[in-house]
Amino acid sequence: MIVRMWHGRVPTAKAAAYEKYLHRSGLPAYRETAGNRGIYLLRRTEGDVTHFVTLTFWDSLDAIKAFAGDQYERARYFPEDDAFLLERERNVVHYDADEV
Repeated sequence: MIVRMWHGRVPTAKAAAYEKYLHRSGLPAYRETAGNRGIYLLRRTEGDVTHFVTLTFWDSLDAIKAFAGDQYERARYFPEDDAFLLERERNVVHYDADEV
């Protein structure tokens, strides 16, 4: 199994709206991709900035490419992300994972 980790930061004042947006955009896109095993959405507020992390679990690199394209190490963004995010982090991180 492969874990894909993405991180983004939003102003805390927009955090609740951004989480709702994620539930309409990116999270369904993960779920709808064959080979996706699940998603965790993490959220942490530090004063005026709220961090979001998505951990997605995949059967294979081919499944990730079906979601993200051939440049699968680049983050995939959605049309309204720029209305929330403080910046677009270019890359995501992948980990090999074993269920124990």
